[in-house]
Amino acid sequence: MPPRLIVVMGPSGCGKSSVAKALSKAIGAPMLEGDDCHSESNRAKMASGSALTDLDRADWLDAIWHALDASLAQQIVLACSALTPYVQSRLREASNREVTFILLDAPRETLAERLEGRAGHFMPATLLASQLEALDPPPDAMVVDARQPIGAMTSEIVSRLKHQTEQQDGNKTDQPDERRGDRPGL
Repeated sequence: MPPRLIVVMGPSGCGKSSVAKALSKAIGAPMLEGDDCHSESNRAKMASGSALTDLDRADWLDAIWHALDASLAQQIVLACSALTPYVQSRLREASNREVTFILLDAPRETLAERLEGRAGHFMPATLLASQLEALDPPPDAMVVDARQPIGAMTSEIVSRLKHQTEQQDGNKTDQPDERRGDRPGL
């Protein structure tokens, strides 16, 4: 299996950090918290109620890339909003890993309720609307209902990742190997 990056993504309040931490433990892979890679200026901008642009995200993505590049782990779980195609493509291109995006999906009302109850985080609830507007998940993202308990989400993700890996491994063995003289259709 090639090195893999599992990105637990979605807007603020969906449970990325909690699920990524539980998933990391369940599969025995290290976890990287994307929020830890934000610069102080990005944190201050968000704390003031201003949404980040893709230009603002460039140095954040560089910091994530450096952390990923320094890891020798076969699999890494990353908690990261990954809202825009720009961020998603940078993660795919820079990670040198097979990337699986897992979107934690919840209704706006659920997210808003969670954010209102959260204290001590730099991301204010007032930015939820801009995050939902920016959210453009990749078409191949695994979508998980974020209204479930963390344990249920984690179990579902582990099961689906296992199934995905088995399918990929099966597809590789079904492919003809021209080095052995296999030929399609013969």
